[in-house]
Amino acid sequence: MPIPTKHRSGAAAIILGRQPIPLKKRLLSFFILVFLLILLPLIIFFFMVAQPSSARSQPSTISINPADLEAHVRKLSIDFFPRNPYQIEKIDLTADYILEQFKQTGGRVQEQPFSTSTTVNPDAEFRNISVFFGPDNGPRLIIGAHYDAYGNLPGADDNASGVAGLIELAKLFASHPPTTSVELVSYPLEEPPFYATSEMGSAYHVRALKKAGVEVKLMICLEMIGYFTDQPNSQSYPNLALNLFYPSTGNFIAIASTFDYRKETLTLKNAMRGTTTLAVESINAPKSLPGIDFSDHRNYWAYGYPAVMITDTAFYRNPHYHKKTDTADTLNYKKMSQVIIALFEATQKL
Repeated sequence: MPIPTKHRSGAAAIILGRQPIPLKKRLLSFFILVFLLILLPLIIFFFMVAQPSSARSQPSTISINPADLEAHVRKLSIDFFPRNPYQIEKIDLTADYILEQFKQTGGRVQEQPFSTSTTVNPDAEFRNISVFFGPDNGPRLIIGAHYDAYGNLPGADDNASGVAGLIELAKLFASHPPTTSVELVSYPLEEPPFYATSEMGSAYHVRALKKAGVEVKLMICLEMIGYFTDQPNSQSYPNLALNLFYPSTGNFIAIASTFDYRKETLTLKNAMRGTTTLAVESINAPKSLPGIDFSDHRNYWAYGYPAVMITDTAFYRNPHYHKKTDTADTLNYKKMSQVIIALFEATQKL
């Protein structure tokens, strides 16, 4: 007798000695397959890239006057405008200002002069400006920020904000002397046409470190630390998947590096979190992810030194990036002060 169509699959399974698979089991198998093929890799990717953590440090008792940060930013972005390699007088004034600010802290100040081999002001001499705290020997913690700006632009966030933070950080190290070697350094020639070449100020700096055999515990790059907003959907990312992992509002500070330095990134993040009310996120990703290596820390990687970048994420948040509107009025100096306080407290644990 013919088997009715609606019973054929079950009857065939019985004839073959197998019981039909219940619908619930088939659905369970489907969801397990989806989990293994899609969700599990996404979860693994999340933990590798974002390194979620509940660790928090104790609230800080130190303070920085936001008005001091603003004064530095205005000095750099207005009085020394435009501070680019074609305007060597402005570059020199900027270097002199940073040098004087460092001297006032009482730290050991050093200049590293160099000339470039390019046709951009071939007779000009540029300077890296450093100030040292703590002992002369032992592994060194380096915190750096570039002081040049892109083209004929004010460059308040990029990167007068980083330099302002560096100056105030120097004051904190002066009043709270570290027990390990610390160098704060500000460089010229981070911006094009020097970016990603051996002529960057930080490239000259790291080559000198390597030649002298200096052991670097960690290099921390301050690259745009002043733009924050509570506007919804104000934060973007270079990869759509990252939208699943990170906030959509640009009111946090980020620590960025490659997979090689996941330990350093997580340690720094955990040490910064909780010291202020500012949210701190981190990302470790391949150099191919746009933005990961977009500053001076890239040159330290090239010589095998661990390095991370602290940033407000630049063009992924700040609509004024590399525009005439990147002015001192657009920055949040209270949150900038929180970045520096959190970083200073973190260095005490590093």
